[in-house]
Amino acid sequence: MNKIIVIGSISTDFVVTTDKRPEVGETITGTGFETTFGGKGANQAVASARLGADVYMVGTVGSDIFGKELLLNLTTNKIHTDYVEPVTHEPSGSAHITIADGDNSIVYIPGANNEIDTSRIQSLKEAIQSAQMVVVQNELPQEVVDEIIELCFESNVKVIYNPAPAREVQQSILEKATYFTPNESEFHQLFPDMTISEGLAKYPNQLILTMGSKGVYYHDGESEKQIPSYKVQPVDTTGAGDTFNGAFAVAISSGMSMDESIRFGNLAASLSIQKFGAQGGMPSLAEMKESEHFEKTWNIK
Repeated sequence: MNKIIVIGSISTDFVVTTDKRPEVGETITGTGFETTFGGKGANQAVASARLGADVYMVGTVGSDIFGKELLLNLTTNKIHTDYVEPVTHEPSGSAHITIADGDNSIVYIPGANNEIDTSRIQSLKEAIQSAQMVVVQNELPQEVVDEIIELCFESNVKVIYNPAPAREVQQSILEKATYFTPNESEFHQLFPDMTISEGLAKYPNQLILTMGSKGVYYHDGESEKQIPSYKVQPVDTTGAGDTFNGAFAVAISSGMSMDESIRFGNLAASLSIQKFGAQGGMPSLAEMKESEHFEKTWNIK
């Protein structure tokens, strides 16, 4: 199995469903409430683990009841938690999600997720160097993200950087990521003076732009490519991007081509949004293989 290290947030999602979003100052009656497991890091780890990878999670949780449940969820999904540390002075991270008309809006509170620091990354240098792939996102302090990407670059370890939520990132850091995977909104915040085509051409085989129902775009060094999405009726889009990143990590680290890896990620994401919750719909490899769109040539065991 591929060893994938995911470094990122581990949080609880508090999910409200409603027929409409409230206006400022308005109180409305929702249609449902659930507590689910989330955090972009944990989501991507779960997505990769369910597809057969040997996944190690690096992160921080609080010493509260939520932290204990978050750790249990990771181990239930066969994720190694040796590098997940509890802290006593911050609550576990949380995301407060409103779903209306099949789409979501989110307020994220980092809590304990912000307690990871650069010295912790250096202490895990040997573990990181032993991985086939490292995955990191922006629900960590930026200096920690920078340290991870610098370490992977120096150690010749492939790293997927999912720059979400969007914020300013040094161009030198982006250039050192093996792959970076913004969505359309995040792309425009990273490159406000650049068109999509200009950005793709500047970072061939490196910038992978996820565009929801429009599919995924990248530049192969010769021309711009679009990999179409699979058309489905979404139930809950929460976690779709995380599912794509986790699945792409499994595929590309298994030696699949860029096109194949993106199609594999697109299929996993399309299955995930047909169920409720960020992790609730993330497919297993068996479920992927049952799909009519699964390609027998994909090198996944």
